[in-house]
Amino acid sequence: MPRFFCPAPLSTGLALSLPAGAARHVQVLRMQPGDVITLFNGEGGEFDATVTRMGRSDVEVEVGAHRAVEREASRAVHLLAGITANERMDWLVEKATELGVASITPLVAERSVLKLKGERAEKKLAHWQGVAVAAAEQCGRNRVPSIHLAVTLTEWLKRSAPGERWVLSLSEGTQPLPRQTSQAPVTVLSGPEGGLSPGEESAALAAGFTPVSLGPRVLRAETAPLAVLAVCAQEQNAAA
Repeated sequence: MPRFFCPAPLSTGLALSLPAGAARHVQVLRMQPGDVITLFNGEGGEFDATVTRMGRSDVEVEVGAHRAVEREASRAVHLLAGITANERMDWLVEKATELGVASITPLVAERSVLKLKGERAEKKLAHWQGVAVAAAEQCGRNRVPSIHLAVTLTEWLKRSAPGERWVLSLSEGTQPLPRQTSQAPVTVLSGPEGGLSPGEESAALAAGFTPVSLGPRVLRAETAPLAVLAVCAQEQNAAA
């Protein structure tokens, strides 16, 4: 059944017009009055909804039964990920959403090829949030991960972030990815192409990040954080 994100209050029996993006998608699918779709608004669970009217540019539905279905990871994993070039960041956001990431903060690192400021940064943020919405619709999540404004590591370290902190590192003294013995949230810091600079890694360690390794091979900037999410998801599924 087609699924659509509808960021509005939802309740059984409610009649409403779908947001523009969802309405366009319904029209592309050539759905007709009487067809049933699934709506979710990120506040928990999902709703059946029946198409009642197909207009030229609008679609009206009647919201049906609510299902208290959640497909979220038991442990919140937040990515602080170096911005990668070209379409690789889109790919990272999409796959991280599928793997259950709780939030992504794009990191403007010293070695980042793509630098974002001002209006360009806001447009990229809106684009990446849209990528996350589409991925959540596809994979069955009922909560869309937040994509935060891009920051430097110095800016991020001024904030308070609860839980554990891991930094993906190739330096000596790293340890294997910790086993999932805690349900506390964890922030995973990874660099862009070329990795974090020595100064950035030193600042992270001084701020309480634990240096961790994914093994002897060097993974691409967009692959490494996904590997962490995959390991976390696998261990959480095994423990369920």
